[in-house]
Parts: sequence; C-alpha cells; structure tokens
Amino acid sequence: MKITLTKGGVFETVCLFLILLLSSANLAAQQIKTYTGIVTDSKLVPVPGANLVIKGTSNNAITDFDGKFSIKANVGETLSCNFIGFGNKEIKLSSNTSLTIVLQEDISTLNEVVVIGYGTLDKREVTSAVTHISGEDLIENGPTNAIESLTGKVAGLSITNTGGTDPNAGPSIQLRGVTSRAAGTGPLIVVDGVIGGNLYNINRNDIKSFDVLKDGSASAMYGTQGSNGVIIITTKTGKKGVAQANYNAYTSFSVPTNQLKSLSAEQFIENGRGIDYGAKTDWQKEVLRDVGIVKNHSLSLSGGSDFMTYRASLDFRDAEGLDIRSARKEYGGRIALTHTGKNDKYSVTVNFAPRFIKRDNADTNAITKALLLNPTYPVYDASTPGGYTDIPPGSEGNFNPVELLKLDLSGSEEKYLEMNSTFKLNLSDKLSTQVTIAQNTTDDFSYYFRPSISNLAIRSGYKGEANRAYNVNTQQNADWLVNYNNKFGRHSVKVVGGYTYQYNVKSGLSADNKDFTSDALTYNNLGDGTFQSEEEGRTGFGSNKQDSRLIAFFGRANYSFDDKYLLSASLRHEGSSKFGENNKWGNFPGLSVGWRLNKESFLKDVSWIDDLKLRADYGETGNQAFDNYKSLAIYGGFGQYLYDGKYYTVWGPGNNPNANLKWEVSKNINVGLDFGFYDNRITGSLNYYNRKQEDILGDYRSPVPPNVFSTTFVNVGSMRNEGFELDLSYDVIRNNNLNYNVTFVGSSNNNKFLSFSNELFEGQSYSDLVYLPSPGTPGPAQRLQEGRRIGEFYMWKFAGVDQFGNMLVLDKDNKVIHQNEATEDDKRFVGNGAPKYFASLNQKVTYKNWDLTVFLRGAFEYDIFNIHDFYYGLDSSPENENVLASAYGKNKLIKGDKVLTDYFLEKGDYVKLDVVTIGYTLKTKSGYFDSLRLFATGNNLATFTSFSGGDPTIYPVNGLTPGINGSKSYYPSATTYLLGINLNF
Repeated sequence: MKITLTKGGVFETVCLFLILLLSSANLAAQQIKTYTGIVTDSKLVPVPGANLVIKGTSNNAITDFDGKFSIKANVGETLSCNFIGFGNKEIKLSSNTSLTIVLQEDISTLNEVVVIGYGTLDKREVTSAVTHISGEDLIENGPTNAIESLTGKVAGLSITNTGGTDPNAGPSIQLRGVTSRAAGTGPLIVVDGVIGGNLYNINRNDIKSFDVLKDGSASAMYGTQGSNGVIIITTKTGKKGVAQANYNAYTSFSVPTNQLKSLSAEQFIENGRGIDYGAKTDWQKEVLRDVGIVKNHSLSLSGGSDFMTYRASLDFRDAEGLDIRSARKEYGGRIALTHTGKNDKYSVTVNFAPRFIKRDNADTNAITKALLLNPTYPVYDASTPGGYTDIPPGSEGNFNPVELLKLDLSGSEEKYLEMNSTFKLNLSDKLSTQVTIAQNTTDDFSYYFRPSISNLAIRSGYKGEANRAYNVNTQQNADWLVNYNNKFGRHSVKVVGGYTYQYNVKSGLSADNKDFTSDALTYNNLGDGTFQSEEEGRTGFGSNKQDSRLIAFFGRANYSFDDKYLLSASLRHEGSSKFGENNKWGNFPGLSVGWRLNKESFLKDVSWIDDLKLRADYGETGNQAFDNYKSLAIYGGFGQYLYDGKYYTVWGPGNNPNANLKWEVSKNINVGLDFGFYDNRITGSLNYYNRKQEDILGDYRSPVPPNVFSTTFVNVGSMRNEGFELDLSYDVIRNNNLNYNVTFVGSSNNNKFLSFSNELFEGQSYSDLVYLPSPGTPGPAQRLQEGRRIGEFYMWKFAGVDQFGNMLVLDKDNKVIHQNEATEDDKRFVGNGAPKYFASLNQKVTYKNWDLTVFLRGAFEYDIFNIHDFYYGLDSSPENENVLASAYGKNKLIKGDKVLTDYFLEKGDYVKLDVVTIGYTLKTKSGYFDSLRLFATGNNLATFTSFSGGDPTIYPVNGLTPGINGSKSYYPSATTYLLGINLNF
C-alpha cells in the first residue's frame, strides 16, 4: 500500500488516521500465528513433557509423548523451552510456524548433583564412595518409613524390617557391616542439611533424593556421628514458573503368607496332644485379619516467581496391620519457602514439617501364643465377665490372645515437629556465607489399659490397671558456613568452612495405677485407682531428664586441575559432653583423590569410553551413640525404706565413672572406580572398602573394691569390616518408544572381631551372646570371639537320635554321645548368621505410555537358627500345648527334650520376587490435568529359599547377633497388592 501525504484540510487528516489505524490492526491480526513443532535432545530423540512458555505471558504448552507441541503466539515474541536435565532454550519467533527445538544436556545435571557433607558436587567431581538415588527411582512398596523404599538400591546398605506388615514396626539400617558392641550401629540421618532428622516425619512423595555417604572420607565431615555412614535426604522445593499441583494416592491389601503352621484340632486329638474341649479353633486365623488395608493420600502445591518460591504438601495415612489390634493413623505436612533478594544478593529459606500419629500396638506374644494354644479351646465363653474363654496356666503363659488383643489397649499419640531456617548472603559471585537455625521435637504420649473384666485382671486380683508415659525429645542445631568457589585457568577450587552447635534434651513423666471404680475412662483417669494409695510410700509415678551438647569446627577443600586430577581434604575438630574429662575433643581428618582417566590423551580417542574415574580415600570417623552421663559419677535413688515410722528414699552411686571415656574410632580405606561406556548405556561403580573400628565401647569387668560396681563402661577392643560393592546399570534398549534398563546392585562383607583388650584392660577372648529364654535352660546360642566373624553360632554338633528319640551330639573328639554326657568343651562353631553377600536386580521397561518394573533381591551364605522349631516343633513339648506341624513331619524322629544343636540351624539364603509394578501414563492438553498415571504393585510375591521356618526376612541380619530371634516373638509376613494414582495438574 502506498500513501501520499498532501497538504489539505481536516477531512484528509482524519481519513489518513483511520487508514493507518485499520492497517495496523490488520497487520497485528496477521501476526498471531499457531506454531507447531517437535522438541528433541541432541541425538534427535523426542522429549515428552517439555515445558514451553511465551516469555512475559502465562501462555504455555507441554510436549506430548512424541515430543510434539502446538502454541499460539505473536511474531517477534520469545518462546522459552525447558526440561529437567537440559539447558533452557529460547527462540525469537518469526513467520516460520514449523519449529524443531533441539535441547542440549545440562552438564551439571548430566553429571548429577550429589549432596555431600555441608555442600554439593557434580558427580564427576566426587572422589569418595557416595551413592545418589533420585526420588523417582525409589521402589513403590508403600512403606511406613520412607527409607524402606531404598531397600536393595544401595550396595552395602542393609535395610530389614522383622516386623513384617506391622504398621508401627521400624526398620533396622546398617551400612557396610556392624561397627559396635554397645553404641549405635545405624547411619546418621541428615534432612535438608539438618543433622538428626526423623525418618518417620518424611512423606515419600516429598523426597527429591537420597545421598548415601559410605566411606570415611565422605563421612569425616560429621566427626563423632559419622562412623556408621551418613544418609542425606533432600526434600523437594518450589520452582519459579507456572503453579503445579500433584496428587498421589494408593490403597494396599496385605494377606498373610509363608506362615508357620500349627496342628489343626483334628491333628491335635489324633496325636494325643491333650484334652479335647470340643471346639475347632484356628487361633492364628482368630488373631489375624484376613486382609490388612492401608489407605494413603498425598497432595502437593508448588510454584513461585523470581523472588519467591514455595512448595506445600499434605499427606494422610490410615494403616491396619495383619493382627486384629495394630493400626496407625497419621497426617502431616511440609512447607518449604524461599525468598530471594534483588540481584540474588541474599536468600531466606524456611522449612516447617509437623506430623500427628495415633498408634495401636501389635503384641507379638499374642500371635506367638496363638501358635501354641490347644485348638479345641473355644475363643468365647459367655459365662465369663468379658465373654472370653479363660485359658488355664501353661508353660508359655496362660492367656487368651484374642481377649488380650481386643480388650487390652496399648498404643501412643505422637507429635513430630521439624522446623529450620537458613539465611544466605552472597558476598560476591565466588564467596557466600549462611546461617541455619533448626529444631526437631518428638512428643510420645503412650498408654496402656487392661479392664477389670479381663480374665488376666481377675486372676491377678486387680480391678483394672493402666499407665501413661509422656516423653519429649528436642534437638536444637545452629550452623554457620562460609563457601568460596573459584575457577582460574585450568584450576578449580571449592572451599567450605563452618561451625556447628547441637543441644539435645530428653525428658519424661510416667504414672500407673490399678483398681479403678469403672472401666469407662480407661487410661484417662489414673487418679481414680486406689492401688497406689493403699500402701504408704508407694507413689506410682516418676520423671526424668537428661541432655548433651556437641560443638564442632570443620573445613573442606576440593581442588580440580583441568577437570582431570581431583583432590578433597577435610578436617573436623569436635567436642561432646558425653565424653570423659580427659577426652572431650577429637580430630577427624578425611582425604580423597580422583583421576579421570578418560580425560587423558591415551584414552581420548577411545570412543566407547565416556567416563572412567579412579579414586581412593582415607578418613577417620567416630561413634558417640551411647547414653548420656556414662563418663560421670551418677547418683540415684534405690527405693524407699521405712525407718522409725517414716519412709526415706535411699541414694547412692549408680556406676563407675570413667574420665577417659571417648568416642569409638573408625579408620576407613576405600578404593573405587566409576565408569560409563558406549554413550553411557553402561554405567556403574566398583568399590573396595576396609574399615577398622578401634576403642570399641562396652562394659568390662572391674575389681571391687576399689570400684563400687563390677563393670565399667570403657573403650576396649577392635573389629574390622571389608568387602566389595558393585553398581551396574545397562540400557539394553534405548529409543523413542521402547526402553529397557537392567540395574544390578551387589555387595560382600567379611567382618572379624579382632580384640577384647588393650594396654589398659585385659578382657577375655570371647563373650557369649543370645542366652535363650525358658522353658528349660538352653544357654547361649552365639559367641563373639577374637579372630572370628561376628554372628558365629556356638553349640553342640547334632549326631542323630537314639532308639528312644533322644538327640545325640558329637564330643570334642567327634565321638557320638548323649547330650547329658556332653560338656561346654564339646561345643563348637557351627555356622554364621551374617550374610556374606547381598544382591538385587531391577528391570524396567517402558513402551510408549506403559511402564513395567520387576525387582528381585536376595541374601546369600548365611544361617538362621529356626527358633520356633526349637521351642515349638518337637513332640516333647508340654502336654495340652499345640506344636508346629513339623513336630510330626521333619522332626518326627525326635521324641526327647530339645537340645541346643545345629540341627535347628538352616541355610537362610533366599531370592525374593520383591516388587512388580505396572503403570500407564496419560498426558493430555485438556486443561484439566497435565498427566495421569495409574499403577498396580505386588510386593513380596514369592520367596525362593530352603529355610523351613517361614519367611527368612523376618529374622534379623543386622547388628551383633544376626540370624537368630532370641525373643521367640513371631509376626507373619504378607503379600501386598497396591493400586495407585498419580495426578499432575
């Protein structure tokens, strides 16, 4: 269009203005276009789920499964595209509406950001044994404790839960073998940089990552708390951009599996086990639910701007155990806020996480009792006050387990509160400092009540009994850090220094009473009972309080030359109030080196090597996980005594003080190799570790006098753990529609107890452990001896039975004798309860919108003492008491009394089809939601083992006495089926 300006009147001017206005509107309308295209990575593989937004607007789109998108925009606007793991890509839009956007991998994400002590590193910079597990890679097994989702994922990390599906049972966690006799053996837990986080206060869906620090160099930054390794949990935070919401929910159904079997009523009578009372009761079925149901819901909201990000989550869980009493209801939340100042000069982060729990406890004694009760007893008897059959006395107690679980109340009300805040000041682009203040509090208000109508209460002569106990644990932390990062030429330096202060305080109050006027108020009116007031001097209540402090100064420097030669050195100087006057402070050094061989000229041209890093490290850590005041002279009350018509509380010393008490010392060596081959289709790491524990804590004999007590808590003894660990991942198929990945995790552990003595204390060469309970006096089942592995079974060697069915054993000269002729000298080492090898295999297949995960795990080369067969699997069990079916099966030739021999020792090796998950993900542009995933999971589907005593995983393999359940308690395992949904909108 051509416009000629001429001199004229107002009319011409108005006409010209209208023409320009219409032309401009027409031009603007022509500039609004629909842009379509595809987003790919550098290898032109489509990227589904990538986020596209027109800068400065809320106009956005998400790529579909094939990486395709469509978005409306004006010519000249800027289209921004981003996706996790890739750098941001911006395009100024032109008239070309067909776009191909190629995203480049973000180097820092490609190498993974690994969280270490008081900082982070790219994975390529790490020179110690650290395993990083993303929250997306956790197994979907619906655990009560989020850390159980790590089971089998980390080489050298053993997570076991002998409580099966008891919703209140906690896992045992052990890293690279047992490390102590009398101090803690579990790794230190750090949540969002705060030491001492509560694993039960973390919703699995809030977890961004786990980082497991396994060697001494990595753990040395935590000094006297790092001896057993460190598990760092990082929770999710908000991101600036469009607000997002996520809803996760599942319902699971657990059914008993691999149960111990007692005789039925017919078999009981047929084998003449006792009196026939006329009923046919399956006591196990009576105390267990047919199905234990768990319902779990979780909702999170996140988003933010350039100056403020937020993420808030809320979760609810309602869980039933397999037994008819155990249950757990809880709800909690987590809020993370971050405010960033102008030009990123400072930032303030606030985290707040409360949780409330109502718990009803299982009673394993009741479940065990159900194995032994005469199956001809009826459960109910209408003629008794409570309506339950009163079971007469027997060798294993005299109670009705159904009555106990239904009438007795036992549980707690718990509250967790974690809160922390960090102020970070960026002094320059290379130097920053930050201060963190944190407090974690746990309240536990437990209760117990037995009503007056209980047969046990009637038999004891009390009209009801109850107690309550209130315990509060509070930990306060203050950390100050200074960080310096700089690159100059081919050199890179990262330095962190800091100070930390921890204060722990525990306090408690308890009260009990009996003989209430009514059962109506249960445990809520202890003052109504008359028992405590019936006798002068009897109080029925108590209280306690104790505290400890820890102070540390620390620093670490990481140096890299040409991204090829890596060095890390750290030192922590730490003091604790738990230690004796002469050993308040200690130093904990760490040193590690790395060599990226693939950067060398002699490997640069080897195209199939993407990453090859050799590393080695040495570090010293400590262990102060023992009770407070062990080093001090403790005085306490020894009860009340009547003298001259008055009651007096007698006080006296409670221990032998030890001014030299200090931390256990762990000296760690680790050599490792990290690798990536064939375009990183094959990745993994190999580690060898050797850890020597010195100055092991324990009670040792002391002469009396001059000491008041016969034992003193001292640092004596040493032990060693060594082994290999392998992590291997292989992308068998990797393309647009079909992906197949196989991951193998394996580890070995060989431990040895080296010594009970040092230059100050001369201890004995062995210590007997696991003294088995009555009936009878079986004695100890394991022996901890110098020069041998931990977990050794020590007992007589089985040599068959005589013509009367009495067990025979071998003497020290391997001659067959009767057990009553055997002596302690005839016992020998016959097996070990600690597995030498652990392994897991995870296979994941994705095809278009479908995904399938199959997870197997196992433990090998160890023994389990079948304690239930030992006590309940013999025909010689007391009359009128039920027995396991094995008494008339594999044990039918044994007619005499039980004898502590290796006959009851069985191979514990197993392979478990642990988790199978199938899911389908639907992505949509409907505007109602972004993606919807439906999934189904089967957990503990099959166990392949020769062990005859039920599921081998209900027996402990961690700690000082693996492979045996010394308490005889029993809680069956379960197969769990889970149905879930994940909705993003």
